[in-house]
Order: sequence, then C-alpha cells, then structure tokens
Amino acid sequence: MSSSSLLQIALVFALAMLLLAVALLPMLRLRGRMDARIRLIATDVARTSGTTLAPAPPAGNVVSRSLRNLGHAVVSSGLLSRRSMDDLEQTMSASGQRAATALPLFVGAKVALFIGLPIGTWIAIEALNLSVHPKVIPVAVAAVIGLLAPDYMIRRARKNYLQRLEAGLPDALDLLIICSEAGLALEAGFDRVAAEFGESNAAAAQELRTTASEMKILADRRRALLNMGQRTGLEAMTRLGGTLAQTIQYGTPISQALRVLAAEMRQTTLTKFEEKASRLPVMLTIPMILFILPCVFLIVGGPAVVSVMETMMHK
Repeated sequence: MSSSSLLQIALVFALAMLLLAVALLPMLRLRGRMDARIRLIATDVARTSGTTLAPAPPAGNVVSRSLRNLGHAVVSSGLLSRRSMDDLEQTMSASGQRAATALPLFVGAKVALFIGLPIGTWIAIEALNLSVHPKVIPVAVAAVIGLLAPDYMIRRARKNYLQRLEAGLPDALDLLIICSEAGLALEAGFDRVAAEFGESNAAAAQELRTTASEMKILADRRRALLNMGQRTGLEAMTRLGGTLAQTIQYGTPISQALRVLAAEMRQTTLTKFEEKASRLPVMLTIPMILFILPCVFLIVGGPAVVSVMETMMHK
C-alpha cells in the first residue's frame, strides 16, 4: 500500500470523526442546557418552599466531565441498542460502579480511546519518522486496543469486586446473626453491618447498604432481597436473598437461616481451596521436569560422568 493511499485513508477517517463530532455537538449542548435548567427550577422551588437545596455534586475535572458529556451524547443518540445498554449497566453494577455518571463515563472513555489512540499512533509514527510499512497496521491495532481496553478494565474490576464480596460475606452474616439475635430489624441490621464493614470490606458494605435502602423504599421487601443476586450475579448473594425472602414469607427464624447459610458459604470456600490444592501436583509437574530434575541428575550423575571422562582421557 502506497503512502498516498494511506494518506487518503487517514483523511477519510479524520473526516468521519469530524462528522461524528459535529453530529454529537448539538446533543452535548442540549444536555448542558437541560442540566442548567433543571438546577435553576430546583433552586426556585427550594427558595419558594423555604428549604435549602443540597449542593450540587462536584463536576470533576475537565477530562472526566468531557468524557461524561460525550457518553451522554452517545447514549442519547440511540447508537447503542437497549440490550447493549442493559448488559453494560449489569456489568457496571456487578463491578460496584452504580453512580449515575458511571455508564456515560465508560462509554465516553471507550469512544475517546477508539478515536484518540489511532490518531495519536499515526502522529507518533509521522513525528518520529518510524519505518513502519504499512502504517495502517499499528493504527488499526491502536484502534482495537482503544475499543477493547475499557471492557478489559471493567471486567477486571468486576472480578476483583466479586472476589472481595464473596470473601467478606460469611463474616458479614455472622455479624448479621448477632444483630438479629440482639433484636434489630433486618434493615437496621444491614445498616449496622455495613457501617462495621466500611473499612474492612467495602464491597460487602456497599451491597448491604444498597439492600437496606431498597428495603426501606420498595413496598415488597422480598423484591429488594431478591435484587441482591440480580445486581451482582453472584451465587452466594442469590442464595442469601432467596433465603431471607423465604424467611420473611413463611415467618421462620432469621438467625437460624443465616447461621446455616454462613456455614454453607464457609464450607464452599473450603472446598474451593481444597480443589486448588489438589491441582498443585499436576501444575508442578512441568516445573519439576524443566528445573528440578536436571539439577538432581547433575548432582547425582555429575561426579560419575567426570570420573569416566578422566579415565578415558588417561587411556
């Protein structure tokens, strides 16, 4: 591919990105005007009623605010299907990112990286006079990295969040048993355990705090308990929500159900550790063959080989 063809491809790509920016710019401006208008109306209502309006949340730095606005524009434009939006929301929820700005920030970062990395790669190749032929290959690789990097990061964050949640859930259930036997209601017990777990396990504290808030708002408390498993997709949370919903429905003792569930979770964790331990001999076979056995053969047979070589040399 000649340099003129690559230049034409770059010009077409830049023109497409410019048209996309022009198409999204009115949506960004409309979003800003809507936010300002809503804030003005809320201020007028608060002044009329004599109440104090809560301060607006911090807008963040220029980069995050720009990415959020870009994400809002992409989401509002209908470029993403409803199913894709639901999958993204479920993934963000399972990773602990449940703020209203989390999804727009993720979408905006993905679009910005998909556009910015190829352009930056092209500029770097031209500025440094790198002998890369054809140049479209690193540009395409940069575009793929920019498109997939946010997904990888959010999947990694989801995995770490669920691991912390699963590790801290049995201890949280033990504290919840104590709260239940002390006479606290289920919502108050969730709030108390969340406050105690705020420093040691933020993931478990966040899930319990969210469940307690939903139980106070929703008319059916069982629906709030069942949402525990739907938010994260974690089997332990699904079992916990279903067990508590059944105790509320049938009037069985909550402390007894929680004690049994905590014991089952610890047994499940112990079983996973035993499975990992049972795989260690198989995993150590290749390192033993490559690194340990040659050293053993060298130590055991080395002196004999040296003696044989000396005998043959003397002959």
